Amino acid sequence: MFKTIKFVLLSSLVLFYTAAEAVVTPNPSAPTVVAKSYILQDFDSGRIVAELNSDQRLPPASITKLMTAYVVSHELQMGNISLADEVLISEKAWRMVGSRSFIEVNTKVPVEVLLRGMIIQSGNDAAVALAEHIAGSEETFAQMMNQYAQQLGMVNTNYRNSTGLPDPDHFTTARDIATLSAAIIRDFPDHYKWYAEKEYTYNNITQHNRNKLLWRDNSVDGLKTGHTEEAGYCLAASAKRGDMRLISVVLGTRSENARAQETQKLMNYGFRFFETHALYQAQTQVTETKIWKGTDKQLTLGLEQTLSVTVPRGRYKELVVTTNIQQPVIAPIMTGTQLGEVEIRLGDELIATQALIALQTVEQGSWWRRLIDSLLMLIWG
Repeated sequence: MFKTIKFVLLSSLVLFYTAAEAVVTPNPSAPTVVAKSYILQDFDSGRIVAELNSDQRLPPASITKLMTAYVVSHELQMGNISLADEVLISEKAWRMVGSRSFIEVNTKVPVEVLLRGMIIQSGNDAAVALAEHIAGSEETFAQMMNQYAQQLGMVNTNYRNSTGLPDPDHFTTARDIATLSAAIIRDFPDHYKWYAEKEYTYNNITQHNRNKLLWRDNSVDGLKTGHTEEAGYCLAASAKRGDMRLISVVLGTRSENARAQETQKLMNYGFRFFETHALYQAQTQVTETKIWKGTDKQLTLGLEQTLSVTVPRGRYKELVVTTNIQQPVIAPIMTGTQLGEVEIRLGDELIATQALIALQTVEQGSWWRRLIDSLLMLIWG
C-alpha cells in the first residue's frame, strides 16, 4: 500500500495546495536553428529545453576530444598518471594532420601541457600522444573511450580514435555529447576551467580557442568546437547565468560564425524563458512517516541526490509535489532503504521523480513495543 501526499511549492515554502487553477500563458517555441541536430539541456535538472534530431548519429569531429579529455581526467583522478608525467612523443602523434599543438617527435612533454593543448588548441597530435601514454596505442585507448561512454549512458556513440578524424564507425549524437559535457563539468571542475581559456602558447606558438562565444558572451565558459568536411561546423557549449547553467550542442552548421550564432540563439532562449530551482538538497528531509515496531516512532525520508527542476519562467509556484510512501513501514530500517518516491508535476506534466530513502537507521524496538504496535496495526488495518 502507498500513502500519497500532494502539496504545492510557493516561493521557498511548501504548502498544502488549495489554490484555484491559474491562467497559463505558454512560452514561445524555440528559435529556428540551422543545423543537422541540436539540443539545449539544463545542467542541474537534466531537462531538455529544446532539441532537433538529438538522437541522430553524426560524425562529431573534434568534439570527440571531450571524451579523450574525460578519460585523461579520470586516469588522473585515479592516480594512474599525473599532470607532471613526461610523455614521449611518437612519430605517429607528430605526423597527425589537422589542428595541432606543434609538439616535436622524440621530445618529452608534460601531460598537463598536452591536455591543455588538446582542449584549447584542439591539437590532434596532443590527443594521440595522450592516448598512447595511457593505453599504449590509440586503438586500445578508443576501447577505453567506448567503455566510459557506456558507463555514462551514451547509447548512440562509438569511438574509433581519440581525435575525431573521419571514420565510418566513429559517431555520436547531440544528446550523448550533452551527457558527456555535463559529466566533465560535474566530475572534473578543476580541469573544466581550461575550457574557458581563450588562447594557449606552446613551443613559442600562440593559438586561439576556436569557440567564438568565449569572446562574445561572458557567461560562456566551455566546451569544444569541431569541424570536418563530413561533420560540418559543430559546437558543444556551456554557459552559466546566475544559478542556472545550460548546455548546448549544435552539429552540422555551415560555418564557424554559424555554429556560434545558432548556439547563441539557443542559450538566449533558454535563459530568457526558463528558470531552474533546487527543490530539495541531497540527504535532507523531504517528509517523514510513521514507523512501526521500532526504537523511534517517526522516520525521516529524503533523497540521495539533489532534486532540481527546470520550468517555464514564472510558473515555479504552480509546481505540485506528490510523495508516495510504501506502507506500512516496519523496523528495522537501514539508512538508504528506498521506501517510495517523490513526483514533481506542472499541470499534467510529470517533470521529475526520484526515490525517497530513509535518512536514518531505526532498529527493532523492544518486545513490548513490537507487541503494542502489532495490536494497533490489527485494529487500524
